Amino acid sequence: MLKNRSFVLPLSKMPNKWINILYTLPEALTPLVDPATSQPLPVEALLPLFAKSLIEQEINTKDEFIDIPEEVQKVYSLYRPTPLIRATFLEEALQTPAKIYYKYEGVSPSGSHKANTSIPQAYYNKKEGITKLATETGAGQWGSALSFACNQFGLECLIFMVRASFEQKPYRKIMMQTYGGKVIPSPSDKTKIGKTLLEDKLNYNGSLGIAISEAVEMAMENNDTHYTLGSVLNHVLLHQTIIGEESKIALEEVGDYPDIVIACCGGGSNFGGIVIPFLKDNIVKGKKTQFIAVEPTACPTLTKGKYAWDFGDTGKLIPPALMYTLGHSFMPSPVHAGGLRYHGESPLVSYFYNKKMIDAVALQQIEVFEKAVLFAKTESIIPAPESSHAIATAINEALKCKETGEKKTILFNLSGHGHFDMAAYESYFGGTLENYDHPEEKIEEALKHLPQINFGCGND
Repeated sequence: MLKNRSFVLPLSKMPNKWINILYTLPEALTPLVDPATSQPLPVEALLPLFAKSLIEQEINTKDEFIDIPEEVQKVYSLYRPTPLIRATFLEEALQTPAKIYYKYEGVSPSGSHKANTSIPQAYYNKKEGITKLATETGAGQWGSALSFACNQFGLECLIFMVRASFEQKPYRKIMMQTYGGKVIPSPSDKTKIGKTLLEDKLNYNGSLGIAISEAVEMAMENNDTHYTLGSVLNHVLLHQTIIGEESKIALEEVGDYPDIVIACCGGGSNFGGIVIPFLKDNIVKGKKTQFIAVEPTACPTLTKGKYAWDFGDTGKLIPPALMYTLGHSFMPSPVHAGGLRYHGESPLVSYFYNKKMIDAVALQQIEVFEKAVLFAKTESIIPAPESSHAIATAINEALKCKETGEKKTILFNLSGHGHFDMAAYESYFGGTLENYDHPEEKIEEALKHLPQINFGCGND
């Protein structure tokens, strides 16, 4: 008799609150600082960039939960709750005693988890009278999600897309345009920082750090425009906790709980989103779940970076934060997982890693695609290169269980589909896909340019 593999919660069980992990942490996170004074940045300094409601969520330590506005829940209902799927076909192929589950966020209109935060960010900005949002995007998933959300709330959307991905993923650009977004390859000649950086040919492929600088500059120079970020910041991870919340509810209904939770990690949003609800259980209830953040060897922010104060963007327009970083001037190799090509890491995820609350691994690009193809052949979904890092690690952990005989429960976040990543798969099948190791000399050089901040720990 066939057994149910897919568990989709009824709309009535979709969470109506986000989990605010800042309330639960044993100590306060260090704030953003003014690089000139090494003192905490006043909240007022962020108002030209972000909606006031989002700034309040960014620093909120008094509320354990944040209500999800009804208007946001309404748009969420287009695709949420998302399915939790038992990977029985993959389990059989691996002959592992482990149980493997994945939360599939690729069912959103834009094809990834990014809509979970683009929707509330567009809503709060619209509510405060802003008419245009500027942002950056790597692989195009965030730009697609923000274009979709801006269309829902009647806002203009301007996206600076990392040029390497702009050229690798033309259909992501078309998706953004379909929702009404305007897409510009970065670095561009549309901003002062873009023009300056284009003078050096080494910057031509671009990076998330450069694209962020261009979007921030655009927001700072136009009163009707705010900046939005699809990862890294506390309020972004807050919005993403709905992933882990739904996963917990669905697992409880089938009588299971994860021993290991895995997600790819670039800026930290989808990793934080699925991990935070379970990490809270580790803190409050004494659970022993292991959490694994997976990154590419080409951009090994957690595994090879330094815990230090650094700028979030190449142009140094965003105030420094304490995080794991490869240096704001670091230029990653053009791996196909464009969403993981970020020099820094979420301050919140960085805190988790520094306190040994989570683990991290870095994988080569070819291994990631080998296991993405195995997943596609067994579970039928063609995954995005970013999510494939989580898949590869889940497979590795399941194979360890095969060796030891342990019947662990493994949960990973399949944060997006790979329908627009056929060029990457073509390279893999054609034998032209490259591996990229962490470039030690490039990292060492970039780390020489960290700002000297004398506040709290970091830069030691």
